[in-house]
Amino acid sequence: MDLLNTLVDKGLRRELPTREEALAVLATSDDELLDVVAAAGKVRRQWFGRRVKLNYLVNLKSGLCPEDCSYCSQRLGSKAEILKYTWLKPDDASKAAAAGVAGGAKRVCLVASGRGPTDKDVDRVSETISTIKEQNEGVEVCACLGLLSDGQADRLRAAGADAYNHNLNTSEATYGDICTTHDFSDRVSTVQQAQAAGMSACSGLIAGMGESDADLVDVVFALRELDPDSVPVNFLIPFEGTPLAKEWNLTPQRALRILAMVRFVCPDIEVRLAGGREVHLRSMQPLALHLVNSIFLGDYLTSEGQAGKDDLAMITDAGFEVEGTDTTTLPEHRRPCGDGAEAQATTVEDADAPAAPVPAPSDETRRDLVAVRRRGAGTDLPPNA
Repeated sequence: MDLLNTLVDKGLRRELPTREEALAVLATSDDELLDVVAAAGKVRRQWFGRRVKLNYLVNLKSGLCPEDCSYCSQRLGSKAEILKYTWLKPDDASKAAAAGVAGGAKRVCLVASGRGPTDKDVDRVSETISTIKEQNEGVEVCACLGLLSDGQADRLRAAGADAYNHNLNTSEATYGDICTTHDFSDRVSTVQQAQAAGMSACSGLIAGMGESDADLVDVVFALRELDPDSVPVNFLIPFEGTPLAKEWNLTPQRALRILAMVRFVCPDIEVRLAGGREVHLRSMQPLALHLVNSIFLGDYLTSEGQAGKDDLAMITDAGFEVEGTDTTTLPEHRRPCGDGAEAQATTVEDADAPAAPVPAPSDETRRDLVAVRRRGAGTDLPPNA
C-alpha cells in the first residue's frame, strides 16, 4: 500500500505526515489492519527496538475533584463508586511505588486529583518524591497534579521530579464539550511550564469519547507541535456514574488504528499504552506492543488493570523485553545531551483520504470489564504490580 510505504519512510526520517495521511490510517479497513500494524511496527523498532518501558501509577489523592471533566470518575458530581481518600503520607506512597519498581517499573507516576496543587501540596509532593528516590535507586518520578501556578514547576524539578504529566485529552475544538471548568489553553500552558522548568513533558489523549477522526488527528498534531517526550494514549473507561458511561465507541481494531496513527505522527516519541487497554483491546493487547514502546503496569487510578505478572508474560510472549534502568528510553537525538535536531519538514503532497465513520456503540456493552480499584494505595490490601 503506497500510503503505508510513505508513512514508514517519513517515520524513519522523523518527518510529519500530512493530516490527510493520518486520517487515512484511521480510515483503513479491518482487512488492512495487520498491514497497518506491521508498517507502524517498523517505525517503532527503528527508534525503540523491542524494548517496553514499564510505568507504575500511585494515586496520591483519590476522588472529590472540583473539575467537571466528563470522562473522569473523580469529577465533580461523579456517582462512580470509587475509592476516595486524602493525601497519602510520603512513606505510604513510597511503599506503593516500591511495589511497582519490584515488578519492573522504571518510572513511578504520582497523581493527585484536583484542579491543581496549592503551595502546601507542592511541599507535600516534594517530600514524597525525595522519599521515593531515597528508597528506590534509579527510579524516574513523574508528577501529575493538575494545572500549575507560577514557580511550582521549578519547585517540583528542584525536588527531583524527572517529568510532569498533563494530558491534552481531546482536540481544542471539542474540549469545551467535555470540560467547562478550564480550557485547552490551560493544559497547553502547564505542559510548557514543565518543559521550561527542565522536566520531561508527558502529555497525551483519551480516545473513545465520541470524537471524530478529525478530532483525534487534531489532538495528536497538537501534541506533536508541543513536542512532549512521552504521549500516553488512554481509551475511555466508561465508568457508571459519569456523563460518558454510555460511550462504548471503540473496537480492538479501531484502538489499534489509533495507536498506529499516533506512532506515525510521533515516530521517535515514547508512546505509552495507558488506561483502558484491557477494556477495549482485550485479547489484542499483544499486537499493540508493535506500536507502543511503553505501558502502565498493573492498576490505574480508580480502575483495576490486569495482573502485573500477566503484563510481564504478555511482553515476553510477544517477543519484547522490559527496558532496564540502565537503558535510556529516548533516542539519542531527543535526549537533553543530544544534537537537538528537529524533524524535517514534510515534502510529500497531501493525499486524498476518505474519513472513516465513527463506529456506533454496541448494543451489548461490556460493563463487566470495568473493575473499580479496591486494592493498593489508599487501602489495606496489597497493590497489583
